[in-house]
Amino acid sequence: MSMSLTQAKQTRPLRRLAVELILIVVAKVALLSLIWWVAIAPHPRPDTRPEAIEHLLAPAPSSSPHEGQP
Repeated sequence: MSMSLTQAKQTRPLRRLAVELILIVVAKVALLSLIWWVAIAPHPRPDTRPEAIEHLLAPAPSSSPHEGQP
């Protein structure tokens, strides 16, 4: 009988600890989501269309009067 009382006393603190750890993890995920939503989400996303990348990687037009000569 004393063994079952000991086990009952041990499971309650472990259950409480498990609940606290789960609440901490959920709170951290919620806080990080809120930070992302407030700080990062409003920023514009870079244009990754192939046309935009091609425009960025294209050589600049030459403004030199001697275009054909080095």
